[in-house]
Amino acid sequence: QVQLVESGGGLMQAGGSLTLSCVASGSIFSRNVMGWYRQTPGNRRELVAKITSGGNTDYADSVKGRFTISRDNANFIVYLQMNSLQPEDTAVYYCNSLLRAATSNPHWGQGTQVTVSS
Repeated sequence: QVQLVESGGGLMQAGGSLTLSCVASGSIFSRNVMGWYRQTPGNRRELVAKITSGGNTDYADSVKGRFTISRDNANFIVYLQMNSLQPEDTAVYYCNSLLRAATSNPHWGQGTQVTVSS
């Protein structure tokens, strides 16, 4: 069964930190590049961080130096440590494999809301 369950979001003041978690089913996670995406109302989902199965990472310029993505391959979990949060980080955050996210009708989890107040 395809599964993506995100958690860890919340309401934070600017400058604070949050760690998001995503539990994925093995069919999504195994050997795939995993990513964290975010979406605000009226906008497309954007990729903010990605990590290969070997641990190589890449980040959008807007979060570079503040966010850290990591993964637990044994338990099919991907994390997003978010530091120095800013109001523009407010969004619903989702995880997925990049391969699945690129398909015409990808399955997404429910996401987790992050709200940063100034």
